[in-house]
Amino acid sequence: MKKKKIDNSWFKEISVYQIWCRSFKDGDGDGNGDLLGVLEKLDYIKSLGVDAIWFSPIYPSPNADYGYDISDYKDIHPDFGDLDLFKKVLDEAHSRGLKVIMDLVVNHTSDEHYWFKESMKGPDNPYHDYYIWRKGRGGDCKNGTNPPNNWLSIFEGGAWEYNKDIDEFYLHVFAKKQPDLNMDNPKVREEVKDIMRFWLDMGVDGFREDVITFISKKEGLPDGFPIPVACGIEHYNKGPHCREYVDEFRKDVINKYDCFVVAESPMTNSKDAISYTSGKNRPFDMMISFDHMNADCFMTDAIHTPFSLRKLKKAMSSWQKNLYGKSWNALYIENHDHSRIISRYGDEKFRTESGKMLATMAYMQSGTPFIYQGQEIGMLNNHLKSLDDFKDVMTFNNEKIFRKFGVPRFLYLKIANKTSRENSRTPVQWDDTKNAGFTTGTPWFGVNPNYNEINVAAEEADPNSILNYYRWLLKVRKENKILIYGNYREHCKRSKKVYCYERNYKGQRALVVCSFSKKPLRFKAPHGFKLDSKALLLYTYNDAKETHTDAKEITLRPYEALVYLYK
Repeated sequence: MKKKKIDNSWFKEISVYQIWCRSFKDGDGDGNGDLLGVLEKLDYIKSLGVDAIWFSPIYPSPNADYGYDISDYKDIHPDFGDLDLFKKVLDEAHSRGLKVIMDLVVNHTSDEHYWFKESMKGPDNPYHDYYIWRKGRGGDCKNGTNPPNNWLSIFEGGAWEYNKDIDEFYLHVFAKKQPDLNMDNPKVREEVKDIMRFWLDMGVDGFREDVITFISKKEGLPDGFPIPVACGIEHYNKGPHCREYVDEFRKDVINKYDCFVVAESPMTNSKDAISYTSGKNRPFDMMISFDHMNADCFMTDAIHTPFSLRKLKKAMSSWQKNLYGKSWNALYIENHDHSRIISRYGDEKFRTESGKMLATMAYMQSGTPFIYQGQEIGMLNNHLKSLDDFKDVMTFNNEKIFRKFGVPRFLYLKIANKTSRENSRTPVQWDDTKNAGFTTGTPWFGVNPNYNEINVAAEEADPNSILNYYRWLLKVRKENKILIYGNYREHCKRSKKVYCYERNYKGQRALVVCSFSKKPLRFKAPHGFKLDSKALLLYTYNDAKETHTDAKEITLRPYEALVYLYK
């Protein structure tokens, strides 16, 4: 019997809702979000108009990096439930037409994983070579004072941790409790394949692969360029065997299932991404990039700079133009690694207006939309009162780095409140009852005090809310193929206040106009377009059709967005 050909191109027409489970919804009252809470809210998720759920890691973990340090890849963290409950969530999601995507973290494990515990027993143990163990520079550890090279961790000081029992260092490019796997060992790659098969055989529909382009390190592990953080990254980002190994995962596992893979790839530009996401033999279906998230920072969120719309447009346009017709984009403006987008690129005083505009700007482009929990109701940064209230290892590491450069603690608090990942990890605000309806117990992390005004229940009741706009936007996108498959052309490139682009597909044209101004401004239509109210397809002010003037030039209200469709 001839094997049925798998066509997984469905990922181009879906939208994805990301769940960071610990902060989503608590179903058992212990203060932690869990799978019972997800089960309770599946109908809500479906009502958004999304087609898939992406779970950030829900595996057993000591939570040094909140789940991205995995101690068992084939189980569920007891805070969230168990495998039986996960299977129930999976089945219930599928019954509603929702696909389920797992986060796969294989650059590193937890130091509490069985493999690492065994590896610490010394070079004779079969698991020792599962990780990157080395003697010190010149073969002498000097009691932990002489690491193999000058590499620095992204999260936590030096990238080498000394084990005195075996007189060796192990590599960790993230936290010291996240030792890097040695992907050059074929046994490790087989373990990764086995993990993939375990979840795919259970019925999951794909993976988001965490920092997957870090898995191959340059032979000899040479010194890196001396920068204050992530020194050495040039020797492992898209390392020498990275493409070979991810091709192997695709060939041996992914191609045998009706699933898709999205890769997280820091410091990857659009041209680099094409080689990984184009053609029949592509290892990934799309890549999560960071270029467009650097419009208010330098290289990393922690080094804050004034927001630049030109910088944002340049990054987004590059990916749109370079990938079109060759591969596919992953569209996101929020996730677990960034603070809330309205607090960054929008305006908290114009929360509803800028929240709708930012959604329009991002999701009218070509690619698969990824929406992070709470984004759909316009959640904002938390603005904590003390650094002691933070929990994230990256926040504390950044504080140490800033301290070395003379930044006082009170000033770094302002920086952290603007840039910390924990702004996206406060509990989802469901209603205006105690703890925002997130839990009947004590929440694991403080709820944003603004939950009385910003919550799902309030937005459900308001037809002009951000929530209901997201529903409308996703419906419009799904009904108009031009917004999925149309090509992209930017207009008004020099403007510091307006982002305008067109889409073209099979004789149709769409024009997307987004104001980034808190004040009204005049906008002149690009050549060949008329701002016709009859052509309005999507708009962020509910009276746009009534107040719209059919002309070549109109006044855009604060953070207004308009989408025109010309048939």
